[in-house]
Amino acid sequence: MSTLITPAQFAAKMLSFYDKQGRKDLPWQQNPTAYRVWVSEIMLQQTQVKTVIPYYQKFMQRFKNIETLAAADVDEVLHHWQGLGYYSRARNLHKCAQTVVDKWQGHFPDSLEDMESLPGIGRSTAGAILSLAKGKSSPILDGNVKRVLARVFMVEGWYGKASVAKTLWELTEKYTPKKRTGNFNQAMMDLGASLCSRTKPGCEQCPLSSGCLAHLNGQTDVYPHKKPKKEIPIRFATMRLVQNKSGQIQLVKRPPSGIWGGLWSLPEIETDDSHQLVDEFKHTFTHFHLRITVVNAEQFQGVEDNPQLAWHNISNLDDLAFPTPIKKFLYKHFNLS
Repeated sequence: MSTLITPAQFAAKMLSFYDKQGRKDLPWQQNPTAYRVWVSEIMLQQTQVKTVIPYYQKFMQRFKNIETLAAADVDEVLHHWQGLGYYSRARNLHKCAQTVVDKWQGHFPDSLEDMESLPGIGRSTAGAILSLAKGKSSPILDGNVKRVLARVFMVEGWYGKASVAKTLWELTEKYTPKKRTGNFNQAMMDLGASLCSRTKPGCEQCPLSSGCLAHLNGQTDVYPHKKPKKEIPIRFATMRLVQNKSGQIQLVKRPPSGIWGGLWSLPEIETDDSHQLVDEFKHTFTHFHLRITVVNAEQFQGVEDNPQLAWHNISNLDDLAFPTPIKKFLYKHFNLS
């Protein structure tokens, strides 16, 4: 792989970019403890900064430290995560907090190996916590960093493939400096989130443009290579909406694993044309579309027959954690704000 920029030049350009244009006022950058950085990194997986900020601030108001989070009920954690999606992140966050409190006396470990052993923390997240909060020399490779490296070095292939990811890890290890690693990592994330965006990158203002192979070859629209297209399947679910004589609605707590794990939802039933249609809507996951049909059901299973079923007052729905599409439906149907 031919290169036009040395590791020293690369680091100097990125640190200069950080000093002049890097983000320094994000909530988790103020008093950047390992706990605060960790929560932000988990929230930022699959989610943009502007979306995360209000959730992060609300989360921190309730769970001020790792001990508070570890002691909380997982249902409350899921409730505060509501709207961010990918709920396995919240469940792992809770498990990780308990592990750090039980095994590490509430302090995140200092080694990459120990950090990666924690629930929900992969190599890049571990590197971010170590470098941004603890001042350690540890590289990262989130989506923004992947895009920057794939363009600068014209890395072939979709970076979801293990062989391509391996190449990118080798590059980030080579070009991440030993000093000011946290500032460098922040600069890489900032560059990928701004000038080196997916579409219409601002190459003329980019500090790496003079050494970026994709830019010099007019191929920034080609790199990074896109994920091979695959038709997303459609799945179907029928859910029942039923109220008792007191006006309460019946909800079910979903299993802890799988989609919407641990969240409250409407009970699913077998499709039956005899039921009256209430509403239909679609929700898209990463790997499939889910088309949901909600029907009125006069016949319903008693809560005593299923421990996961429960009656809830409509006025108290805001206290429960729902999948976003189910919450939207309920609030619309019952005219809740």
